[in-house]
Amino acid sequence: MARDAWAYREVAVESVLDQRSGKLRIRPMAGQAVSTGMRVQCSRQLLDTDVYPPGTRFLLSARLTDRLGGEPFLYAWHGDPVRVLSAAAARRFLQAYRRLRL
Repeated sequence: MARDAWAYREVAVESVLDQRSGKLRIRPMAGQAVSTGMRVQCSRQLLDTDVYPPGTRFLLSARLTDRLGGEPFLYAWHGDPVRVLSAAAARRFLQAYRRLRL
């Protein structure tokens, strides 16, 4: 089955340390159409602290989905190239693509 390119949109995400579990996780950055508490399913490569330290920002092509009527989450295909954002690039992206919350 082919990917529906129209269903995907660019989302800025960052790696953060989860206070409850103590593990690194990926979450959407503030100032976008999605909540910072929304779950992100993406490549585990982004969680490799040897390559990307905590706090690294990424630009993902993701779509909003749910599994059998569960909580909505962002899904990014694991085969997409990794695009790291600098602080300045993330700020420019968030200013250019500011949207209402979903």
